[in-house]
Amino acid sequence: MKFIKSVVAAVTLAAAVVPATITPAAAQQSEVLFQHKHWKVELVAWDDGTLGCVAQVEAPGESFSIWTFQDESVQLQFYSTAWQFGEGQSADLQVQIDRKPLWNLTNAELYQNSVLFTLPDSDAGVDFIVEVAAGNRLYLRDNGGKDVQNYSLSGSRASIDALIECGNVITSKSNPSNPFN
Repeated sequence: MKFIKSVVAAVTLAAAVVPATITPAAAQQSEVLFQHKHWKVELVAWDDGTLGCVAQVEAPGESFSIWTFQDESVQLQFYSTAWQFGEGQSADLQVQIDRKPLWNLTNAELYQNSVLFTLPDSDAGVDFIVEVAAGNRLYLRDNGGKDVQNYSLSGSRASIDALIECGNVITSKSNPSNPFN
């Protein structure tokens, strides 16, 4: 925990010192906090001082990521170099973890090479993360049920735990309970 807090402080300082020459959406700096099997958990700082945490499983040209932000929102990102969406599009998708019931991702944003979906701040969002942590494989499908991509979830339990710890640190940084810290 002390390590993560020192990383947050270092990344925040670096974001404040580095000139704002990178586009607003570009990550300023990232630090790998945890790696397990094909998963990696990183702390990311943008040039505006915003912090986020990401747990990501990668294969060449493909990735599935779970992002947490300082406002406690959680976003899924499916990425592929084979996709070229442009901007301003959306789609209804399905996700299935192992052989569990389908999750419907209604109105997911299609942006360049990514599909983005913000999880609801509800029990359903928590249940989805729990399923990912306990699962072996995640299947991304179109609205008709046709397979688009699938991702290994091997190592996801430990990675989700690290993501939650990172999210707790950046959330407490933005909403301190002790104003003297």
